[in-house]
Amino acid sequence: MYYVYMMSNWNDKVLYTGITNNLERRVYEHKNKLTKGFTAKYNINKLVYFEYTEDVTAAISREKQIKGWCRQNKNELIENTNPEWKDLSEGF
Repeated sequence: MYYVYMMSNWNDKVLYTGITNNLERRVYEHKNKLTKGFTAKYNINKLVYFEYTEDVTAAISREKQIKGWCRQNKNELIENTNPEWKDLSEGF
């Protein structure tokens, strides 16, 4: 499985879109700032959206598509499945 996901910081001002083959591990890495860079700098630690596919090419394409969207479209995608912007990783 390949996951396209979006994470945010707790005040929902910053979004990060990524792809992984292990969503639990990747979210753990973000939450614990194990990789220096954008997500650590902006305290990106809340999983707000994800989708999955078995096709890595489709996942990469979808990630690029979402990254190219304006903020309003990203917000709408999140709010269609997670209107309260809850941390979806709390059940991990």
